[in-house]
Amino acid sequence: MLEVNPIPAEGLTIADAALRTGVSAHTLRYYERAGLVVTHVDRTSGGRRRYRKLDLEWIRVCTKLRATGMPIKTIRRYAELVAAGRGNEPERLALLEEHRGEVLARLAELQENLQLIDHKIGVYRGRLEAGEADGLWAPGEPVSRR
Repeated sequence: MLEVNPIPAEGLTIADAALRTGVSAHTLRYYERAGLVVTHVDRTSGGRRRYRKLDLEWIRVCTKLRATGMPIKTIRRYAELVAAGRGNEPERLALLEEHRGEVLARLAELQENLQLIDHKIGVYRGRLEAGEADGLWAPGEPVSRR
């Protein structure tokens, strides 16, 4: 696959890596300090970070896991397992399957909440179309009984 914005051989600066991954430079530094990055991020002779394609791909994995509610501690454990190499795939799988179950439970809860919102929208639309919006309950006003 042809990469639209190829990463230069010398890697990307932290600012460019932040732009490509959608996280701040502060977050990139934090991920590294917190042990979430599975590779050793290269540095220039002046000590500045240089991010390679693999680094960016892994950071994207971390941000997706975090966005789905995976705790930093669990991402760190997953990163440790990946960095350790072959032989722990069943543990990695179990960790991801457990998280998937948690995400599915949250999605089900969100779906239930969305149903309530859809119901309320339907009530408002119906009342507005029927010209009966004044019949909707409002705090501080007595509920009219018909």
